[in-house]
Amino acid sequence: MSPMILGALAALVLILLLFSGMPVAFALGMTAVIFLILEDGIGSLDVVAETLFASLDEFALLSIPMFLVMGSAIASSRAGSDLYEALDRWLYKVPGGLLISNIGACGLFAALTGSSPATCAAIGKMGIPEMRKRGYPASLATGAIAAGGTLGILIPPSITMIVYGIATETSIGRLFAAGVMPGLMLVTLFIAWSIYKAKASGLDFNQPGKHFTFKQKIEILPKVLPFLAIIILVLGALYGGVATPSEASGVGALICILLVMIIYKVWQPAKLWDIFSSATRESVMLMMIIGMAGLFSYMMSSLYITQGIAEYIAAQDLSPWVLMLYINVFLLVSGFFLPPVAVILMTSPTLVPIILNAGFDPIWFGVMLTLNMEIGLITPPVGLNLYVIKGIVPDVELKTVLQGAFPFMICMLIAIALLIIFPQIALWLPEVLMGPV
Repeated sequence: MSPMILGALAALVLILLLFSGMPVAFALGMTAVIFLILEDGIGSLDVVAETLFASLDEFALLSIPMFLVMGSAIASSRAGSDLYEALDRWLYKVPGGLLISNIGACGLFAALTGSSPATCAAIGKMGIPEMRKRGYPASLATGAIAAGGTLGILIPPSITMIVYGIATETSIGRLFAAGVMPGLMLVTLFIAWSIYKAKASGLDFNQPGKHFTFKQKIEILPKVLPFLAIIILVLGALYGGVATPSEASGVGALICILLVMIIYKVWQPAKLWDIFSSATRESVMLMMIIGMAGLFSYMMSSLYITQGIAEYIAAQDLSPWVLMLYINVFLLVSGFFLPPVAVILMTSPTLVPIILNAGFDPIWFGVMLTLNMEIGLITPPVGLNLYVIKGIVPDVELKTVLQGAFPFMICMLIAIALLIIFPQIALWLPEVLMGPV
């Protein structure tokens, strides 16, 4: 059987298992085992345990549970609401200050936690009711928070960037640096659209009746500045060559836990247990996906499916930009149905050799891939952020949330187009901080 037919059958089996409700990790593993047995018999199962272990035997993977502990500690406290409150106090007189406060808080909180759902929940609980009280349409209020939450997988430290770096043997430090400027660009596009929409709706930007003294603005800063300093210290240690991602994430997690204990008085054993148990659950889930995706990739490679697809695409003699268009469409569709980590692990072994052969930079492509995955977080049927927002405001219909999120998807597509036209948006900062490759 040809590699292309085998690949199509493997994809079909995987899709059917996913639609059955089976967890992503087990769907990947079961598909891999089925096709290994069909091709090489029951004896092929000898490599399953070895391949799973090899997929997880990577020192850099230690940074994932550490960053998750860091995010869990922050998400369990009032850090999100304090961050929102601090921005609101300083920006309430700025035109569009309430919108800027919400999207800015999403961007900063997302950078602290690396979790899109946690960002939506933490900022949305305060921001959505406040915007609706000020007359903002429910679609704009919910859409802005849903889209703002996606920034967590682009603005460093990003779990998906770590996974991509490990899967493709690409520098995680460079990937983190490459996400900064596109992240700021996306925040700017989000804010620009929100302000335009609010003005078109005839909303009052000045938040009448609201006033904060200079003292009130200053007194909130000690609660939020230490957490923002953590991001700077962690990234500074990475770019300065002082620490590896695993070392920096471990120190960041410890400092976050200490800050939560000191600033928010989280001393109770039950609350500390919740922090570690939540991080452990997420870590195990991600590690299972990583291990099973490694097995799935082994199956694809051993059956020559990956190489066959690459050869088929190369034989089409497509121009590099047409090829990138096809890849982007493929990634967008994949993101509709699968979580970002699964898409990265499943597709990068096939796509990265193809884009390297076409002359594209793997760091730049990592940012492109992540932007595509962001769109998947706010599109059904697996758009997790949509359902988190729906849980926060159950009186708002899901289609209303989706309508509000749609313009932000357009902003993301514009960001992808700008990144294609001007790749230095992603590549400039890594070159400045770490020199040319």
